[in-house]
Amino acid sequence: MKPHADSAAHPLERRAAGVLLHLTSLPGPLGVGDLGPAALSFADFLRSARQQWWQMLPIGPIGPGHSPYASPSAFAGNELFVSPELLWRDGLLERHDLEEAAGGSPSRVNYDRATRLRRKLLRKAYAAATARPRRWRDRLAEFRRRCGRLWLDDYALFRAVSSVHAAPWTGWPAPLRRRQRAAIAQAQRELRAEIDFERFVQCQFDRQWRRFRTACHARGVGLIGDIPIFVDHESSDVWARQELFQLDRAGRPTVVSGCPPDYFSRTGQLWGHPHYAWKRHAADGFRWWIARFRRALELFDAVRIDHFIGLHRVWQVPGGARDARRGRYVRTPGRQLLGRARAALGRLPIIAEDLGAVTPGVWKLRDDFGLPGMRVLQFAFAGSEGARYHQPHNHPRRAVVYTGTHDNDTTAGWFAKRRAPEARRVLAYVGGAADEIHWSMLRAAYASPAALAIVPVQDLLGLGSAARMNVPSTPSGNWTWRVTAEQLSPELAQRLAAHCEACER
Repeated sequence: MKPHADSAAHPLERRAAGVLLHLTSLPGPLGVGDLGPAALSFADFLRSARQQWWQMLPIGPIGPGHSPYASPSAFAGNELFVSPELLWRDGLLERHDLEEAAGGSPSRVNYDRATRLRRKLLRKAYAAATARPRRWRDRLAEFRRRCGRLWLDDYALFRAVSSVHAAPWTGWPAPLRRRQRAAIAQAQRELRAEIDFERFVQCQFDRQWRRFRTACHARGVGLIGDIPIFVDHESSDVWARQELFQLDRAGRPTVVSGCPPDYFSRTGQLWGHPHYAWKRHAADGFRWWIARFRRALELFDAVRIDHFIGLHRVWQVPGGARDARRGRYVRTPGRQLLGRARAALGRLPIIAEDLGAVTPGVWKLRDDFGLPGMRVLQFAFAGSEGARYHQPHNHPRRAVVYTGTHDNDTTAGWFAKRRAPEARRVLAYVGGAADEIHWSMLRAAYASPAALAIVPVQDLLGLGSAARMNVPSTPSGNWTWRVTAEQLSPELAQRLAAHCEACER
């Protein structure tokens, strides 16, 4: 049974609590979290702690800097999440394969090592599957029927060609770069084995994810995903649908994404994604976007739109700029897009990440579609007028309150850096002692009128800045933190459950 099925209320409108933890951060012996036993163990922890939601970061293949927000596909799954343990249970690996791949740090992900070993295991599993073609051929055929034309075939070909040409797709031979029919057909013939391998990996991800989601639902846990509003230029999406993006004749972005100077950066954030050719999207009824939403909702029970502001207006920076200060705001047709998506998919279980340079137009777009926005407690005590927006007594019911997000410092790390006046304001509001500030902030979040409260695992554990997941505008050193199984103790779950009961979550 899906979570919340006992109520006619929209899932995100029920008073509930959840935890933010990305899959890479799960414990396990193979160097990175995946969809194997540790994922179900964490779902058990959530159930025992009365948590009804598990939120994670984007689950696509990782991009530069190991970022989940710069993926080579808006549709594919991350191969690192395919569990070798489950492949062994399916008869595609031997036990000694897992033992040979074990190792790595229990507290940090070494992505280069994890990727190398995971692909080695996946190739062994693929070889085993091709030795029993009848069993796996039918499964792959069914998967291709569902996903092939939509995204799978383009993604598999993109990955296969990328393995041959050690250059961005704009540096490929012109016929391939321009997707000329004869060049595509030749690549499909010459790279057939590699294309089939990439399809196999995605099929395994899909099978394991479906089992994982069903198991979470059986425990009363819903899944919240994350849709980055932009896609990476070095992606199958941009290469396959170049007409949907603002590119020059060579395929290079004419304008790129970012945001103006803000809380996180004095020079703004230069993300570098290509901007959409919105008129082309509108002309075909936003089909690509609707397919993207549909895919997300096949995998998750609700999704957060990262940088929701971009559905109202975007910060466009000239291609080749060194930072984001020279950008300008351009309006986008988010109202049309959301209207089309709602007509095609029904009421949208979307969380609007409405942080940053927000305008009344962003709030109106959010509210007109009945979407909960975000309130972040770390922004609530600076003594500014904007801080009032994030203070719990000002929260509406239709909102999601966080102690912090993946882009923030941990609550303990954040509080340790507060100057005395702000620290006094924090303690005067949330009460408690400085050495348990994470529990005091959690109580403030849980007591908020907001229907949903989400707390990062690092804040449940009271960890300092060393456990921070991401520092915006830094190109390396992010996304590596992992939790250990011992940290997710029954005592922690019991204490968390008590807070849920006290605050009727």
